Amino acid sequence: MHEVATDQAFDARGRRHDDVGDRPGQEPVIRQVPLTWRGLGLDTMASLLVESFARLGRRCFAARCQWPRLHPLNERALGAVAHHPLIMAESTRQLALALEYGRPPGAVRARLEPVSVGLGLRLRSWPVERGGATDVDVRMSVSDLVTEAGRPVSHRVTAEFLHTGESFGSCTMRFARPAGSAAPAEDVPLPGLLHPPAAAVGATAAGDVMVARAPRGRLVTAPRDPGHPVLLAGRPARMPLLAVLEAGRQAVLLESGMTAAAVIGLRADVCAPVPSRGALIETSVEPGGSRFLVTAAGRPAATGAVTLWSR
Repeated sequence: MHEVATDQAFDARGRRHDDVGDRPGQEPVIRQVPLTWRGLGLDTMASLLVESFARLGRRCFAARCQWPRLHPLNERALGAVAHHPLIMAESTRQLALALEYGRPPGAVRARLEPVSVGLGLRLRSWPVERGGATDVDVRMSVSDLVTEAGRPVSHRVTAEFLHTGESFGSCTMRFARPAGSAAPAEDVPLPGLLHPPAAAVGATAAGDVMVARAPRGRLVTAPRDPGHPVLLAGRPARMPLLAVLEAGRQAVLLESGMTAAAVIGLRADVCAPVPSRGALIETSVEPGGSRFLVTAAGRPAATGAVTLWSR
C-alpha cells in the first residue's frame, strides 16, 4: 500500500528500486527532469545547486549537484575552501523541489515545506574546492509518505552525497504543510543587541551572523543581513528551517568555544513559527555536543542538536 501511494502521489513511471540491477545487461529506467531556477522557486540562477535529476525507481532517484567555491556561505580563502555543511541541506531541499517539479503539467503541487532536518558529516572525506566548483553525486529516496485525498501532506527525503565515488555525508529532511506564516509579535528585539564576530560563530562574514547578545547575556535570533541570499531569501518574517538550523549551530559554537571544523552532525525540528528577530536561543551541553532550544513568545518553537568532534 505504501509503494502504491508513493507511486500515485509522485507519478512514478519506473521499476522498483529493488529491481534495478537485478537483470544483467539491462539499464535502470531513468526519466530525466529538466530543471530551471525559476521552476524550483529560487531567487536567482546562482542559487541553483542541482544540475540533473532522474528517477531510478518508485521511490529512488539519482542526481548531480554542483557546489560553487564562491557560494555565499563558504569561506573566502586563496587555497582550498571547505564547503559549508548547510550547502548539503540546501541541495536536499532543492532536490525535494525537483521531485515536485517533475510531476505532470497541470498537476496540483503539494506546497510542502521542510520542518525537520538532520545532517551527518564525514570530516575526513568532506570535499574541499581548489578550483571553481565541486561536482557531487546524490542518491535520494522518499519514505514516510502521508496522503489525504490522494495528495501528499507529508513525506521524508533521505539523500546520500558522494564525491569521486566516496560517500561523505547524508541529509534527511521531512516536509509537511506550513504550520502558519505569522510570527509571534511579542518577541521584539531589545535595544543594545551585540552581534558576535563571524569567526566566533563559525560564519564566514559578518552578514552571515544569525544571533546576537541581548541584555542579561541572552542569545536571540537577529540576522545581520535580514535578506541573506541563502538563509533568508525574500526577507521572510519568520525563519525558514535552514536559518533556524544555522542559528542553532552558531549559538552552540559561540557557547562552546569550538570551531566550525568540529561539527560532524546537525539536527533541527521546527514546531511553530520562529520570528527572524527576537526568538530566544538556549543551549545545553550533552556528551558529544550540545542541544539548543528556540522559544518564541515564551513557547518552544524549535529544537535541535549539534554533534561535535574533538580529539
